[in-house]
Amino acid sequence: MQLFFTQNGFDFQGYLSFLFVAFFAFAYHEFAHAIVADYLGDPTPRSYGRITLNPLVHIDRVGFILLALIGFGFATTPVNPALMRGNPRYSHAIVAIAGPVTNLLMAILFALVYRLLPAEILFSTLWFEQFLRIGVWLNLLLFAFNLMPVPPLDGFTILLGILPANLAYQLMPLRQYGFMIFLGVFFLLPMLGIDVFGAVLRQIFTVMMPLLMGGF
Repeated sequence: MQLFFTQNGFDFQGYLSFLFVAFFAFAYHEFAHAIVADYLGDPTPRSYGRITLNPLVHIDRVGFILLALIGFGFATTPVNPALMRGNPRYSHAIVAIAGPVTNLLMAILFALVYRLLPAEILFSTLWFEQFLRIGVWLNLLLFAFNLMPVPPLDGFTILLGILPANLAYQLMPLRQYGFMIFLGVFFLLPMLGIDVFGAVLRQIFTVMMPLLMGGF
């Protein structure tokens, strides 16, 4: 949450914008997983009532509270690759990539609004312009972050889907250690000077955001 501490104090307006965008970004990321799994024949998301655009259904309360407190949250969608049509590895990878792609599309939507609105409307209030920026930034972050091939992120499931079968099956057991691997990559490695997450953030700010928003 350091992002919202400025020289003038805590940016409460920006923080609320962040939570509002995050609420829908997380929810529709999970909805995308659910709807694609359902399309591929897995009845699990439907049995849990996840085939709905109601964001409240897709939000993990504990995960969202953690996001509000420490800026790091989570949400999950129940799926069963064994019930999907086709090769379970491939089908699960398709379900996995649907979430990040949804965040990319949301980022593009926010960016289009930002670029197409007349300046007198866009800058009529500092809040609105900031809100759109956060919409682009946060959805790009979720897109790039979730594509990282680290369990339990979507990127690891996608990796298992594109690797040769023998190698994929050797890596699958890593899922049971996903939480520890996640902590190691995103919290312990930065202490040793290997900041993978920081590198992702730099790419978002220096490459992806200017690309979508036309420079800023």
